[in-house]
Amino acid sequence: MTKKQKAALAVEALKKEYPDAVCSLTYREPLQLLIATRLAAQCTDARVNMVTPALFERFPTLEAFAQSSAEEIEPYIHSCGLYKTKARDIHAMCRSLLENYDGVVPDTVEELTKLPGVGRKTANLVVGDIYHKPAVVTDTHCIRLCGRLGLSEGKEPYKVEKQLRAVLPMDEANDFCHRLVLHGRAVCQARTPRCEQCCMKEFCNYFKAAQKK
Repeated sequence: MTKKQKAALAVEALKKEYPDAVCSLTYREPLQLLIATRLAAQCTDARVNMVTPALFERFPTLEAFAQSSAEEIEPYIHSCGLYKTKARDIHAMCRSLLENYDGVVPDTVEELTKLPGVGRKTANLVVGDIYHKPAVVTDTHCIRLCGRLGLSEGKEPYKVEKQLRAVLPMDEANDFCHRLVLHGRAVCQARTPRCEQCCMKEFCNYFKAAQKK
């Protein structure tokens, strides 16, 4: 079985298991998703969703963020961890959007990654969810599950992204990555994967190796 064939099987298996492929972060507009994703670094989506309502109420517009300061943003995101760095990035990001992009969140990974604090994971999520372009979001769930399946090797996000772009049907890639998060939380957990419950065990390298032990 080729990796492309295995990728197609994985896409279909997860689509059946999780028909609703939705982002775990709560947002109403592109800027909110961009900020929420920045906050989600080394923090759970659940925690971010608890923090953002008050944050977005205090700073309801791009201009409100840009005209504030990192110090003003910090108290609202303190519980997300790394709050000083994140506050600084959010403030600088919003200023850059106003000064360089006429207040519009860019629609390409290349432009998004020019913004302070925005890496390829965040950029791909925005491109896929907001602009509905092909995207591969290599978060920890994606890297772990695709490595176990045998679709990718290594843990460096950009290298994994390139490997997956070569084998995934790109019109399915964004939804596939959302479903990987759901499956990673429910079944293919980091420490104790529930392989017997997995809808992909028949073609999973990790499961096959475990069966041989």
